[in-house]
Amino acid sequence: MTIAAVRTHRLSAPLHTPFVTALRRTTTVDTLVVELVDRDGRSGFGEAPQVWQVTGSSIAGAESCVRELLAPLMIGRDPDDLQARCAEVRRAVVGNESARAAVDVALHDLAARRLGVPLARLLGGTARHVPTDVTLAAGEAVDLAASARRRADEGFTVLKLKVGTDARGDLDRVRAVRAAVGPGVRIRLDANQGWTPREAVRVIRGIEDAGLDVELVEQPVHRRDLDGLAWVSDRVDLPVLADESVFDLRDLVEVIRRRAADMVNVKLAKCGGLQTARTLLDLAAAHDMGTIVGSMMESPVGVGAAASLVAACGTSTISDLDAAWWLAWSPVAGGIRYDGPHVVLPDAPGLGVTHVNEANIQPTA
Repeated sequence: MTIAAVRTHRLSAPLHTPFVTALRRTTTVDTLVVELVDRDGRSGFGEAPQVWQVTGSSIAGAESCVRELLAPLMIGRDPDDLQARCAEVRRAVVGNESARAAVDVALHDLAARRLGVPLARLLGGTARHVPTDVTLAAGEAVDLAASARRRADEGFTVLKLKVGTDARGDLDRVRAVRAAVGPGVRIRLDANQGWTPREAVRVIRGIEDAGLDVELVEQPVHRRDLDGLAWVSDRVDLPVLADESVFDLRDLVEVIRRRAADMVNVKLAKCGGLQTARTLLDLAAAHDMGTIVGSMMESPVGVGAAASLVAACGTSTISDLDAAWWLAWSPVAGGIRYDGPHVVLPDAPGLGVTHVNEANIQPTA
């Protein structure tokens, strides 16, 4: 049995609420869905999200990488030889992490479908409900407080507050959110590289001194400023979580070597796929670093893969898997769903996705 076809589907789906961070504002998920089809007609799906400000990946670039380079490597090959296929994807191209992740996940999805098991089971886990935080988009204190109350009323117990757009007002934003939800909800911050090191220390110490009970602070400074990241980590008590600073194993090794962060956020579209993601989680744990698995603004395809990884491998604290929750409607049939603060994985084989919505996604052979 071999892979008979590789298809790509360009996807753009609206969000129910604008998603705003220190890096960007978006009202849509724009992404590339990759589909591998075997000779029996079974399909495996993967996803390459377009996030110019983080990965630099575009739909056009990911599609070109898949169609011109990765697809020819897959056609006619045995999808059950999963380790070999994924190794070929990793060796085929430098960078292009999102495109590699899409094919890697599609290979895993297809392998799971051929065995008749959910992707989480293929990866070694049995959990079907994976808890997630929910993000509060960057904004003014009064708006953030209102959003926080709504999310808490919906059952979310971990709120990820986007800060970093205005360091002078960030303490007041955190104070407003804490007052809105009370002590029973965990609050974590994500500055998305928005602070200088001095601003980061000033804001974080202010939060600590005010007793606002923040769980962690994610990526306070520019991703390439590892000296600055280490400087901040050394001067605050709150755990510092590296996100954009860690794409691959070399990045994580350097963060560990410099003791630049206490935790790491592993994302498939940053590291290139499930196999590398598992290695990153194992390496972090071996060095007593905390872990979460995150998502870009992705569809149920990418989030389902990330949630399956968490179901199989676990993380040290609740992961960041709310991306598909932001969608006004799902652009794929089947796959994950949300039940309050949980991602619910399907019982169906693989990711459980049956097809893309062809009314909104334009396929190319």
